[in-house]
Amino acid sequence: MTRVEDLKLTALQVHREGHVVTVELARPKVGNAMNAAFWKEYREVFQTLANDGECRAILVKGQGRFFSVGLDIKEPSVLGGDPKVTEKVEPAHRFFRTRREVMPMQETFTAMERCPQPVIACVHSAAIGGAIDLLTACDIRLCNEEAYFCIQEVNVGIAADVGTLQRLHHTIGNNSLARELAYTGRRMGAQEAFRAGFVSNVYPDTETLYKEGKALAELIASKSPIAVAGTKDNLNFSREHTVTDSLERVATWNAAAIQTREVIMAATAALKKDGPKPKFANL
Repeated sequence: MTRVEDLKLTALQVHREGHVVTVELARPKVGNAMNAAFWKEYREVFQTLANDGECRAILVKGQGRFFSVGLDIKEPSVLGGDPKVTEKVEPAHRFFRTRREVMPMQETFTAMERCPQPVIACVHSAAIGGAIDLLTACDIRLCNEEAYFCIQEVNVGIAADVGTLQRLHHTIGNNSLARELAYTGRRMGAQEAFRAGFVSNVYPDTETLYKEGKALAELIASKSPIAVAGTKDNLNFSREHTVTDSLERVATWNAAAIQTREVIMAATAALKKDGPKPKFANL
């Protein structure tokens, strides 16, 4: 099985501590702008981690001054190709080619959303455009006081097309605010993001942000991996389905999951709070 450490990465860096894997956006000189390599590598990383039984929680953060300024607009390959070339192509063909290029970009963040391990994003400073698409597909978002969030696409004449418009109104639970942010492209600061429920905690500085993010990841990693994966799977399923369908699905899931000895281990440990922590098998 391919391990995430074996992947050849240029736009990202990954490292593992115990059962927690950290994925870093690693283009700090350009604000972690998302170039063609990023879209391919990020997708590969999460497709690989999805099959990594040792990984139980994932942290995402950005190197340098910003979390991410979004799409790398200086790279023609992520904007439908070189204008000098594409202007000679028939409009219908340009449409088809652009759509064909956007859909794998959408799959990049969907791969993270489908990943059975919870993904925690630690946001410092700017999260713009494509960074919002990324964040809406994460499980948990944390930030520092300096963080701000901007759906930049409307400011450059397009609609966000890599997940923000499909996930944001589920993420913050306020359809009115979601539409306001998407229509205006204004910045949402850290405290407003907290009040809206977009982030679950705001920390005074980046050091504290990363420390608390890691502690949260380690806490999740200490739980039964099958229970955490089942919880994520059923939360994602319930977002798109009726309560009745979702209840039937979780009943079926637990009917299988409860057969494992890990349920007894976890229950026993919960009753004996001062006893040894249970050791769960990898996924």
